Formats: sequence, structure tokens, C-alpha cells
Amino acid sequence: MVTVKSSKKIFTEEEISGLTGICSDHLRDLARSKHLGSIVRAAVQGGDPAERRMFTNSDLMVLAVLAPRCHH
Repeated sequence: MVTVKSSKKIFTEEEISGLTGICSDHLRDLARSKHLGSIVRAAVQGGDPAERRMFTNSDLMVLAVLAPRCHH
């Protein structure tokens, strides 16, 4: 069971990883394969744009049910 504030609507990869116990690599792979989260691109000075995933409350609940905690 994951408990969050009702006012919290959007979560970053780091927040999801902390709440669910899923490591960042497994989280990205699972989100990509299950089409969860939305990709946000940010311009980085002097280089390629950085990509991050943002997750909704619904995405968080699905991830909490589907994925076990990482123990590595």
C-alpha cells in the first residue's frame, strides 16, 4: 500500500522509486513496456535534450501493484 497526499498529482522518477522501492532502471523499463508515465524533455545547455518521465497518481498505483521491490 502506497500513501500519498491527495493534493499530489504528478510524481518524478525519483519519487516513484522511493515510494515503490523499484530501482530507476527497472522503473524506466517497466514504464516503457506498459506505456506508463509521460516523457518530459528539457533543454540542456550545450547538448542533447534530457528526458525524464513524470507519473500520475494512477500510474503510481499500477506500478505499486505490478512491480515487486528491488533487492539489489
